[in-house]
Amino acid sequence: MKKIKLGILDQSIIARQDTAVDAIRRTSAMVKLADELGYTRFWVSEHHNLPKIAGSTPEVLIAHLAGEAKRIRVGSGGIMLPNHSALKMAENFRMLETLFPGRIDLGIGRAPGGDRQTASLLNPSNTFNDQEFLQQLKDLRSWLTDHKNGESHYDNIIAIPQAETVPEMWILSSSGGSGYFAAHLGMALSFAHFINPNGGPEAVQQYRQHFRPSERLKEPQVNVGIFGFTSEKQEEIDRWLAEMDFRMLWIETGARGEYPTYEEIRDIEYTPAHLARIEYNRKRMVYGTPDQMKARLLQLAEEYQTDEIILSTFADDFEAVKNSATICANLF
Repeated sequence: MKKIKLGILDQSIIARQDTAVDAIRRTSAMVKLADELGYTRFWVSEHHNLPKIAGSTPEVLIAHLAGEAKRIRVGSGGIMLPNHSALKMAENFRMLETLFPGRIDLGIGRAPGGDRQTASLLNPSNTFNDQEFLQQLKDLRSWLTDHKNGESHYDNIIAIPQAETVPEMWILSSSGGSGYFAAHLGMALSFAHFINPNGGPEAVQQYRQHFRPSERLKEPQVNVGIFGFTSEKQEEIDRWLAEMDFRMLWIETGARGEYPTYEEIRDIEYTPAHLARIEYNRKRMVYGTPDQMKARLLQLAEEYQTDEIILSTFADDFEAVKNSATICANLF
């Protein structure tokens, strides 16, 4: 049987009746559990102007989480680089690598992590231009590795501190476009199936075909991220699925405020348009009993030709989240 390595993407979702403090405490508890269970890596995300997500500054949260764990790799899934100065991110992650050598991942995305107005406030010089993003990536890599080959516009600048090791650099993609950046620069690729369930295997194949070995990565490296949940109890699976169906529609309509309870949504009669969207959104998830979950994870790994999957589990019931993570850790 194929051995699958599992990681966790934790977005510090604020559960019903919880606060941001509660959400970060849950994230902290999850990294400890993931470390104990043998997960490969634990990533946190960057979102802005979204009141139900506490995770806005992964570079700050990573420093805390890596200190809470002993072995697991901790990183960003991801840093939305156009929101930031590439030099400042290089220094942030060189500091993290100095504090936790060999345990830091730098996952990089180009989406705003929210709305464009907020992104413009985070970085007023952001033009949302692909060529500028590519140059940021080149500058960032140069500052992280001290590899002066003329690809950066600022070879006279060094990023402090001068860490002896370098974070793993991953490009995040949900459409395939950023896969070409990853291939061109010789970086690893993480495909966000939980955002876009279509075209991922083909995008990964294109990345592998166009991959150029780099000083840090000689062969293509791929993982895939997906929403996931498992339980021994079918009623818990059904409840999670009903809540996810509603939550995805809620997010897509831009609704704000407190999520309704399960009791308030379980008997909703959705419109045909909503049902079509629910059918699409379920392709962004893997779920089921432990045996079903194992089979579906193996199928996903086969489709992407990868041995690493990153799971993201939204649920207000933290015990159910921990139970799902524990079961998954013992599937392979």
